[in-house]
Amino acid sequence: MSQPTRDLLETFANPFPNRDYLIDTVCPEFTSMCPKTGQPDFGTITISYIPDQLCYELKSLKIYLQQYRNHGAFYENVTNTILDDLVAVTQPRWMKITADFTPRGGIRTTVIVEHPAKPR
Repeated sequence: MSQPTRDLLETFANPFPNRDYLIDTVCPEFTSMCPKTGQPDFGTITISYIPDQLCYELKSLKIYLQQYRNHGAFYENVTNTILDDLVAVTQPRWMKITADFTPRGGIRTTVIVEHPAKPR
């Protein structure tokens, strides 16, 4: 199983760096692989963020996310890795990833992670 790399992610300069505004990107055809069974996991990834100096480019995001089709990882790992990679390349003011996976065995899972993390 291949390891996804953030090197595929491209950015561009935020056209309004002096203003807070929210960008939502919805990826309704996300696929990864269960590390236990090798079966595909399907879900919707929603990326919400307030950019600082950089925004991610959508085609590169699509190519980046497609890497997960051949990557075996649990939902929690996939969601946190996507957040870590996007934060590393864009350095946003705030970002939230919501990974809403389709039911498997009668159980539906949603994983939500934020940067910066809310205090516990």
